[in-house]
Amino acid sequence: MPARPKTSDDEIIGATLALFERKGRDGFSMSEIAEAVGIRTPSLFGRFKNRAELLDKVELALWSGLAQELAGATKASEVAKRPVEALMAQARAYRAFAKANPNGYALMFDPRAAQSPAGAAARAAALAPCAPAFVALVGDDNALAAARVLTPFLHGFVSMELTQAFRLGGDVDQAFEIGVKSIIEGLALWRH
Repeated sequence: MPARPKTSDDEIIGATLALFERKGRDGFSMSEIAEAVGIRTPSLFGRFKNRAELLDKVELALWSGLAQELAGATKASEVAKRPVEALMAQARAYRAFAKANPNGYALMFDPRAAQSPAGAAARAAALAPCAPAFVALVGDDNALAAARVLTPFLHGFVSMELTQAFRLGGDVDQAFEIGVKSIIEGLALWRH
């Protein structure tokens, strides 16, 4: 009978994400990950064939975490009645997630990340909690297009915020609220 593992894959992924957030993509080794979870490096390679595979798993975990945050931002029963408010709450949750995981957020959009079917499914699942609000706002036929209008604003805004690119002063929170609300209210006009 094989020995019981000293740690789970989820613990390894969590430790990798913690190191990733502290040290950046290239700032840590597989040995550091193994040490962080109390195993030997060869044991880590027995579970993940290389660093790239482990980072792919971290990215999937991040997309899952984003999905949870977006789903938790609104009550499902309120989405159809108040889609503008629901999307505003989800936009705030998206921003908060990115700010809480700045290096992880960068990994989620890193062009070096594998373009796997699992990654595509994870991205779709992460944004699924927003779909009912978009449908309620603009209808089935326009929901995907509406999401494709709001998402680049969110990504661009938080990417600039994370790199401290807003250097002209002013209230960044206010700018975020104005931008998101303007886009969502503009999208609502498509339905009429």
